[in-house]
Amino acid sequence: MMDKHSFFYRNSLTIVLVVFFLACIFGQILTGWHEHNDELQEYGVSALSLSQYLLTGHFYQTTFENWESEFLQMAMYVVLTIFLRQRGSSESKSMEEEEEVDREPDPTRPDAPWPVRKGGIYLAIYKHSLSLAFVLLFLLSFVLHAYGSLKNFNEEQQLQGKSVVSLSEFMGETRFWFESFQNWQSEFVAVISIVVLSIFLRQHGSPESKPVDAPDSETGE
Repeated sequence: MMDKHSFFYRNSLTIVLVVFFLACIFGQILTGWHEHNDELQEYGVSALSLSQYLLTGHFYQTTFENWESEFLQMAMYVVLTIFLRQRGSSESKSMEEEEEVDREPDPTRPDAPWPVRKGGIYLAIYKHSLSLAFVLLFLLSFVLHAYGSLKNFNEEQQLQGKSVVSLSEFMGETRFWFESFQNWQSEFVAVISIVVLSIFLRQHGSPESKPVDAPDSETGE
């Protein structure tokens, strides 16, 4: 039986998710590298090394267009669940009562984080730091996606003997926005699924589910 005071037990969720992430990003890099070299071969261009591939628009585009949509999903979810409700969903706050997350921070608590004890602008930022972090990560990923998509597009243009385009010209085309919207819609479908399915379905032991014996009309976890 696992020691409840061990490092792994206390951080197992993060550790396992990081392992899954590293396995998937490695798989993406490896398969993307081979796919891109296959495309180059069709144009009679020499294959790239793995280190060269990591600097291509192909890698930047495929990586950050997905990160962008994930951070958008989390940012919207964190913000929308402040104000909006869904009757019966474990992902919604109570329909009537105020919850613990709604109370004002108490600077007198001995274990309160330092921004709470400091107050002022530090507290104002800290109160919204989670949503701000996701928004900033979304914007950074958006910029890197745009950079990668433009770079990849111009690399393709050069292979085909066509002229390259500027960022403003590229952003006026449908390609970048198609890449974004096809990912954004999938993230909102995922959020809709957990919000609605958690009304009727249960998963014993999961903090994302209501208790198994809770009625469908009960809102919150």
